[in-house]
Amino acid sequence: MKKKNSRNTKGKIVSAAWQLFYRQGYDDTTIDEIVEVSGTSRGSFYHYFEGKDALLSSLSYLFDEKYEDLMETMDMSLSPIDKLIFLNQELFSMIENTVSVDLLCQLFSSQLITKGERHLLNTNRTYYKLLRQITIEGQEQGYFKENLSINDITKAYAMFERGLMYDWCICNGDYSLCQYSAAMLPLFLEGLCR
Repeated sequence: MKKKNSRNTKGKIVSAAWQLFYRQGYDDTTIDEIVEVSGTSRGSFYHYFEGKDALLSSLSYLFDEKYEDLMETMDMSLSPIDKLIFLNQELFSMIENTVSVDLLCQLFSSQLITKGERHLLNTNRTYYKLLRQITIEGQEQGYFKENLSINDITKAYAMFERGLMYDWCICNGDYSLCQYSAAMLPLFLEGLCR
């Protein structure tokens, strides 16, 4: 129970921080505001994060929360390919509607210069576990090429999504991430399929 409560506290802090970052910008958000909106304490904040900058890498945690919610609502009768497309569209819709381009840019830049863990690449994240689960299902049902390993497919898919997000960032969000992905992801997935 203690682990779940600690995850809830960290999740509240992360969710509050990103809501505030989106609404008023990263630079104009204070730790006190994050604590107030999250309904936690400064002590809890500093238990999980060294400071506000440490929250930049927590966006991947917010993405994982979204994936956990989607796992409960996703139609399990969808094909593995359609599951990947569904998850991609839901995540990219969330990004377009709740994460500013500037914040996503800061996330990518923090991952490039960090000397610590690169959260986007952490294979223990819900994101990678879900991708592996869907990829295994796709391999077992004969959707994916036999000469590609589960890790190859999962890594390629994750790289494709990161690439789209990166391009969206350097283009300053000048196009719809969801619409572009809706057109390109099926073409990408064709290359992985038999």
